[in-house]
Amino acid sequence: MKTFGGPALFLDRNDINTDEIIPAKYLTELTKEALKPYLLEDLKLEGFDPKGSTLANARVVISRENFGCGSSREHAPWAFEVNDITMVIAQSYARIFRQNMFNGGMMAIELSAGDIDTLFKEFAGAGDVEITTDLEKKELYVKGGGKSKTFSYTINEFDEALVRAGGWVAFADQKY
Repeated sequence: MKTFGGPALFLDRNDINTDEIIPAKYLTELTKEALKPYLLEDLKLEGFDPKGSTLANARVVISRENFGCGSSREHAPWAFEVNDITMVIAQSYARIFRQNMFNGGMMAIELSAGDIDTLFKEFAGAGDVEITTDLEKKELYVKGGGKSKTFSYTINEFDEALVRAGGWVAFADQKY
């Protein structure tokens, strides 16, 4: 099973789409590794540098509503995975993006609007923020700026099985 957690990247916007996650011009690449340098290359967000150290060090992304909307493509979660980002936390997801995260053995955690607001208000400007998760307890632990908070989440049984197996292919190998 992949590890989940680490330094957080806050992307304070709704509707971050798959073209911003990995531009369509790179979809002809033949390996996941080839996508690595282009993650979030086209994302326009004040203060965000897609070539900066915050993204390079991030292992968790936190965003707002409708994350991963737009074109349905597995390349978007793959671009996160190849950059060692295996957990995205948002208020909501585009259905296909969310399932592609679980199919790849990664976490797409949904929190309430209030919890997302709390994360942004209390931690977004706090410097180095670390997030860990306990899949057994369904809890996120957030530390940064001298504060810490715990958030509960839910995940359905099948998606949890995909995550624990390491993704759909590994799950199918175990079951079939």
